[in-house]
Amino acid sequence: MIQDIAPKHFYNEFTKGKNVTPGEADIVFYFSEDLKKKQIFGRAEDGTIRFPRVADIPSPARPRLVYLFSIDEQHFFLCIDDIKMFLEAFQFSALPLSYLRELKPQDLAFAGSIAWQLNVWYQSNRFCGRCGEFTRYSETERALVCPRCGNIIYPRINPAVIIGVIRGGSILVSRYAGRSYKGIALLAGFCEIGETAEQTVQREVMEEVGIHVKNIRYYKSQPWGFESDLLLGFYCEADGDEDLTVDHSELAKARFVRRDELEEGNGLTLTSEMIERFRKGEV
Repeated sequence: MIQDIAPKHFYNEFTKGKNVTPGEADIVFYFSEDLKKKQIFGRAEDGTIRFPRVADIPSPARPRLVYLFSIDEQHFFLCIDDIKMFLEAFQFSALPLSYLRELKPQDLAFAGSIAWQLNVWYQSNRFCGRCGEFTRYSETERALVCPRCGNIIYPRINPAVIIGVIRGGSILVSRYAGRSYKGIALLAGFCEIGETAEQTVQREVMEEVGIHVKNIRYYKSQPWGFESDLLLGFYCEADGDEDLTVDHSELAKARFVRRDELEEGNGLTLTSEMIERFRKGEV
């Protein structure tokens, strides 16, 4: 999956970068101002991605940079000033964030997705939601703090389930309704207040296709920075031979597919890996 970057190691500890001074070789993430567009500044050539480094920004215009995380000894920063003009002069341009799913090296693609997640959080919490004061960066942890009322705001992480529903030698796949992504998917949904992830699995399957499930078992998780999600993968079994009643406001279609009907996936997403494991008979 996209976060599997071994033998490199991802260090997200706030304290690790507390005293890091931006160096010439450190990578700078800069995003378009419109959060809906999901654009990241970089250079995509021949299937690879390059992001600007501190050295690409002229010294007199060095912007304010916020330390994000490190991969091995490579430090990553978020630029919070407008440097679009300088980046364009060095032939960096706004690329669709979705490009990161296909570009290499994978560690930089993963870093870009998590940087986007933090960028959205910083931009969405410039003001305190309790009293309206400007927030400040915490000096002791990754948080934003209100200097007036003391409200502390932590990065947003949305727990969601990915569900592989199995019936005999088939797995339930779907296609989303009203989304740009047209590939096959597994059922999925966000955890609601007061329910366990297993209860989310039961509720989402019933809501989306109208059947009961049993033998729910956890598989694996994936951080998905593109949407600020933490995806929790579960397999389960259809309880009986109930017909599907598809909620077409959520899904364009859904059906059970045999192993030999499935094509090999790219393995970058939890959904793709779960389908591939089923295709190969590993579950």
